[in-house]
Amino acid sequence: MFRNWGFLVGEIWVLLLLATLVGLLAGWIIWGRRAPVTVTVDDGAADRLRHSLAACEAQGRDQASRIAALTADLEAARQATIRAEASAMAAPAAMADPGPAEAKRPEALSAPRNGAADDLKLIKGVGPKLEALLHRLGFYHFDQIANWTAAEIAWVDENLEGFRGRVTRDQWVIQARDLAAGLPPRPGGEG
Repeated sequence: MFRNWGFLVGEIWVLLLLATLVGLLAGWIIWGRRAPVTVTVDDGAADRLRHSLAACEAQGRDQASRIAALTADLEAARQATIRAEASAMAAPAAMADPGPAEAKRPEALSAPRNGAADDLKLIKGVGPKLEALLHRLGFYHFDQIANWTAAEIAWVDENLEGFRGRVTRDQWVIQARDLAAGLPPRPGGEG
């Protein structure tokens, strides 16, 4: 077909070289004559940002130390409340009878007042089985438990089949006073 392939290939190379030179010249004319661009960095702005960052970190440390102090105060107040409840529980018992308490059955009811018993499961340590046992013994209401004396607590502790010592250990009288007064139950109540 074509006999002069060598001529065609040579012509293509010349045209490619000429196109490259034209492109380089056009690029130099367009971009080569521009003034060099200088980039300036505002060190004052960077310093201001560093100072702001340091101030925020210092404020964060101050707030963290304040939170730690408030947490420690809260824990101290909780411990003081627990000690006060324990001493309040021990004080009436100690004043009523300085010696060992003799067990005395608390006043019991044959049925709940107004036909509705309080939900004794709201007392921490009282579950469905223990609530049923308390009902069999005649205890249906928070105010009944809240008014137990040391001798009555001793009797109930001795007569809770399978749950001896639970009244004292879980501080039922204090919890019942709170519930009778309308306060929310302590965590752990099953109601």
